[in-house]
Amino acid sequence: MKIVIVGAGSPYSPEIFKELSGKSEILPVEEIALVDIDTKRLSIIHSFLERFSKRIGIHARITSHAHWNTALPGADFVITQYRVGGNAARVKDERIPLSMGFIGQETTGPGGMMKALRTIPVALSLAHSMERLCPDAWMINYTNPSGMIAEALSKYSSIHSVGLCAGGIRPAQQLAKAASVREEEIRYDFFGLNHLNFAYNFTIHGKPVSEELLQKTLESRYDEATEPLIRALKLFPSSYLQYYFRTQKRYNDITTAEKTRGERVLELEKVIYDAYANPACDDEPAELKLRGGGGYSQVAIGVLEALYTGVDRWMVCNVPNQGTVACLPNDAVIETACIVNAAGIKPLPQPNFPKTVWGLVCAVKNYEQLAIEAAVTGNRDLALAALVAHPLVRDADRALPLLNALLEANREFLPNFFKES
Repeated sequence: MKIVIVGAGSPYSPEIFKELSGKSEILPVEEIALVDIDTKRLSIIHSFLERFSKRIGIHARITSHAHWNTALPGADFVITQYRVGGNAARVKDERIPLSMGFIGQETTGPGGMMKALRTIPVALSLAHSMERLCPDAWMINYTNPSGMIAEALSKYSSIHSVGLCAGGIRPAQQLAKAASVREEEIRYDFFGLNHLNFAYNFTIHGKPVSEELLQKTLESRYDEATEPLIRALKLFPSSYLQYYFRTQKRYNDITTAEKTRGERVLELEKVIYDAYANPACDDEPAELKLRGGGGYSQVAIGVLEALYTGVDRWMVCNVPNQGTVACLPNDAVIETACIVNAAGIKPLPQPNFPKTVWGLVCAVKNYEQLAIEAAVTGNRDLALAALVAHPLVRDADRALPLLNALLEANREFLPNFFKES
């Protein structure tokens, strides 16, 4: 097996190696090809991974590539985790909306749209290279916004692909903690989109959980939507629901904070890469846990293993709707519970999705589909329509100057929108 990691200079690449450790009999990985345009970070991570691999018993050959075209031939799986524009672009996504009275966040609202506009063309470029160089490979995408990229790939490319997020395992982790059981014993329905989803109908070994245990599990989400609303909905919401259910509070919190999340991450990564660059370092630095986003390798390698071995696995994935949720278009990518095996990834039926939140989910999917088309075409009118459709923007008079400011700040990453340049 050959695995390619695009965006391998990420501080999370070691997580993938750690998850592969001990699985050589079922996942016979011969080569792991690291791809990153930041050659300095790539060199640091590659050197660390050589040391780390020895410590955890991974014997695959590790190669480095500045462009994916030299890495893709012969690939079976392509794991993607890149950030177009880096965290410097993320800070702009946060600061510009905040300066104009809107939530500034990495994947939600206007900042999330800019991440999509920068990233979708790159994702499609990679997909088209895969069509030529490794047409049978699977792309396992972790690059955000994961759901929107998954939809763009499903509509505009012919490769096998899936979008993933660690958020899908959070409900199981919380219920496992509350009930003192293993995550593998837990199942639930899962309705929504990437970073806009709800878990419900929890079972342990096929038996519904008690009301007391459900409420104990939901307690971990009171900060996202306040206790009365969580108790009324009886749904376990994604942590990103805080921006929709507590919009004013979160806006106030972010604007009064000394630094945005992106600014804090920029500072933290300096410490993390200094640790990785130390020749004596052969384990993940403690600061990585402060970076956020942990757990993604568990999901990524879980899906990879099921696709390769053919053993059925229940996973939450971003896949085309295809009638799973009646209120959404068939070609819309949703985040939902699926069965993964050698035949592919099949969403499980959802006949009783929660009517209390379907309006919000449909509104955000409307925004997503407009933004995806804008990213592919470079159409500013569609980009404006997407912002106006978003529940956190809506106001057309304010949306236009917001869009103009965001596009101009991202000019170097948006050739579709600045064709004259």
